[in-house]
Amino acid sequence: MRFEAPIARWRERVLPEWLDYNGHMNVAYFVLIFDHGTDEFYPLIGLGKPYRNRTGKSTFAVETHITYQKELSVGEEVMVTTQLLGYDNKRIHYFHTMWHAEKKVQMATLEQLALHVDLTNRRVEPMPEESQRLLAEMWESHSTLPKPKELGSVMGIKARQF
Repeated sequence: MRFEAPIARWRERVLPEWLDYNGHMNVAYFVLIFDHGTDEFYPLIGLGKPYRNRTGKSTFAVETHITYQKELSVGEEVMVTTQLLGYDNKRIHYFHTMWHAEKKVQMATLEQLALHVDLTNRRVEPMPEESQRLLAEMWESHSTLPKPKELGSVMGIKARQF
């Protein structure tokens, strides 16, 4: 199977109840939209809700970093793209970019590291061979994509020197 690079399958519109007191989409809903993008991404690699229901195994996010570039308002449609950054038998490292669907402008990014977990004992364990095979196929398409400039970004303020 040949995967598109990056994956571009999730779109949705900003709902009125997602606005905060500043009149733009609240940060929590950026995360929600990215999570919907993850729900679209995981079945492509044999994971996600159907996999969880069938096996009692899933993934847990263990680290996330979000950047915000632009504001969003009611009714605007966004698209989430997903780039596989790396994986091993227990971990998946991926990067979502949120685009304004009409203007084709980057709105936000989310970098995430997820672990494969057996929900019966809440322990990390290797993913099934099928998922590892699909990740390897996806990696063939994604390994040559440029690394996002926001990748691995670190927050900080340089203190004033007195």
